[in-house]
Amino acid sequence: MHPIKAASSGSTKAVAGKAAVSAHPSDDTAGTSERLQLPSTALYEQVAERLRARIMAHTLAPGSWIDEQTLAAEYGISRTPLREAIKVLAAEGLVTMKLRRGAYVTEVSERDLAEVFHLLSLLECDAVGVVASQATDAQLADLAALHERLEASVGDADAFFAANERFHTELLDIAGNRWRNQMVADLRQVMKLSRHHSLLKEGRLEASLQEHRDLLAAIQSRQSKRAQELMHQHMAQGQEAAALR
Repeated sequence: MHPIKAASSGSTKAVAGKAAVSAHPSDDTAGTSERLQLPSTALYEQVAERLRARIMAHTLAPGSWIDEQTLAAEYGISRTPLREAIKVLAAEGLVTMKLRRGAYVTEVSERDLAEVFHLLSLLECDAVGVVASQATDAQLADLAALHERLEASVGDADAFFAANERFHTELLDIAGNRWRNQMVADLRQVMKLSRHHSLLKEGRLEASLQEHRDLLAAIQSRQSKRAQELMHQHMAQGQEAAALR
């Protein structure tokens, strides 16, 4: 694992000093070529992205303790940006902080799954109603193309998972509420922590595909209420398949 590189504090101070000089009222334009150079993302954000990817891939398994010392050494960083990254993941629900015990990858209980599916159903039912009533013909064509990708991915579970998520994301994007989109994205991240993926249950993938066919047909025929009913059923079936028992 290559160390995550941070900007040198010495060079940053030097550049900052030059920037401060160029900011003098009598020298407004003299320092335009001496602008402060910042990394594209903060170090803790880079660390958070790496940890997030490992959690999603289950290389950091649900329930596992996050060893700050080992990870800091592996990434070649101090523990300060690592702890900031862990705070970000805790806010996303991917990490759970335990008093005097440290940080652990969140374990998803059956109650967690039920609550996540409940909220996803509310949010995505609302979104699909908007799409059925307001989407342009071009947007409907985009949805149909994404559905074709689903149809073509039946024999490849990973490809089907990706196409399924892209279809639902496109619905949300067309509905156009960024707050709803963010809530759904956070909820879906928590859902991915479950070891029991709903689409892995026998027969569920094929059933999900048929549900998507019916849902797309309702959207294309502009049946807003019908589309909402079908999305509610789709979410209920997904929740049942994802149950831990």
